[in-house]
Amino acid sequence: MPRLTIPVVQAFVDAGRGGNPAGVVLNADAFDPATRQRIATRVSLSETAFVSASIVADFKLEFFTPVRQIAQCGHATIATFSYLAQQGMLKEGHNSMETVDGVRGIRLEDNQAFMEQRAPTFTPPDQVIADLSTQQILDSLRLSATDLIDGQVPVVVNTGNSFMIVPLRSAGAVRNVAPDLDAIERISEQLDLVGYYVFSPDVQQSGRDAGARMFAPRYGISEEAATGMAAGPLACYLFRYIQSPKTTFLVEQGHLMPSPSPSVLTAQLYLDQHTITSLWVGGRAATSHSIDIDY
Repeated sequence: MPRLTIPVVQAFVDAGRGGNPAGVVLNADAFDPATRQRIATRVSLSETAFVSASIVADFKLEFFTPVRQIAQCGHATIATFSYLAQQGMLKEGHNSMETVDGVRGIRLEDNQAFMEQRAPTFTPPDQVIADLSTQQILDSLRLSATDLIDGQVPVVVNTGNSFMIVPLRSAGAVRNVAPDLDAIERISEQLDLVGYYVFSPDVQQSGRDAGARMFAPRYGISEEAATGMAAGPLACYLFRYIQSPKTTFLVEQGHLMPSPSPSVLTAQLYLDQHTITSLWVGGRAATSHSIDIDY
């Protein structure tokens, strides 16, 4: 049976620690989709990125969770392009990646990697499923309406992937979430979500904007420490619904997990007459170790 050595890169590290691990497989052109899925299953991280040649971008990236392929993955993108830069395969400045749903820009600056996301769409869940109530969403987190920020309700936000953004009033409420993963998976299937992104305005370090947790059982992810494709939607939610005047947001994630892995993600919004036209999400990454698998 063939053996493969795969670097594990921690994306969105906070002061050089924590972060969310992703496997990075270079020269992946030789692997068919079934082999990639088998490799990702054996790597058993929330996502593994497979890097191959592209004729329309600098690299082609495909992302696999332990159970299925996913169109976009923020932390695996940041992990991959940080790793490529650290290996001398890319220079700072503008780069690009091809994915299954199009070409995205990548920016490398100040030892950070940033990925481009689409302008957001906002959809109240009951506009997708008429009988899906806010209380059902809260029940799937074992929370009550008193845990919500006053005047705010969950909204589905998509900047390339769809996430249920759930606004809670305090870090205590975020910490106390007891997810009903079966219910979250069922609602995620109904709404075509990657998962839930639950946040509050409470943070561990002054100057940051939100503390979040992410649950994606539909993709085999009970919880992960940093989610770039969810931090973008959260920043858009903060701008539109909380009416923050800011256009750059710092999002903490991983701090409130049962086994903490502190992460920090930067989301930058670009506007045209107060309308979000594009956004970039990024952070720092560090290679922690490598693993050998038979596939």
